[in-house]
Amino acid sequence: MHAVSILRDELLTELELGIRSMEGLLKKVGEKDWNYRPAENMRSLKELAQHIASIPEVDLNLWQEKDQKAIQDLEAKYEKLESSEKMIKAMNQGFQLYKNYMLSLSDEDFLTKKTKPFYLEKGETQAHWLVEEVSHVFHHRGQFFNYLKQLGYDINMFDLYV
Repeated sequence: MHAVSILRDELLTELELGIRSMEGLLKKVGEKDWNYRPAENMRSLKELAQHIASIPEVDLNLWQEKDQKAIQDLEAKYEKLESSEKMIKAMNQGFQLYKNYMLSLSDEDFLTKKTKPFYLEKGETQAHWLVEEVSHVFHHRGQFFNYLKQLGYDINMFDLYV
C-alpha cells in the first residue's frame, strides 16, 4: 500500500471515530436539554448538535468551491433537524459523501489539488482539508461533550473512543 493511501485511510478512520462517538453522544441527549446554552454568546446544545451534524457535508461543499448561497442553503437544511435521530442520519450521510470524495482522489490530486472556499483568499490541498475536517469535528465534539458534562450526563472519556 502506498504511503499516501495509508495516511488518507488513517485520517478517514479517525474522522469516522469522531462521527461514531458523536452519534453515541447524540443518543444520550434528553429532549429537555436541547435549549441549554452555557453562555449567552454560545450556541445552544441543539444548535451545536446541528452544526456538528452538518460538518462533513458542508465542509465537502466548501472544499468543492460551492458558492456562499449554496453553503447557506445546506446549513439551513441542517438547522431544521429537530431530533438526534435525524441529525445522526444526516451526519452519517454527509460523512459517506465526504469519505467517498476523498477516496475518489488520486494520490497526486489528494496531495496537490488546491481548492478555495468562498471566504478565503487562497486555496489549500485536499490533504490539508482532510486534516482540517478531522480537527473541526473533534473540536466541536469536545464542546458537545463539555455541554453534556455541565448538564450532569453520565459520560466519560470512554464515550469518545467507541
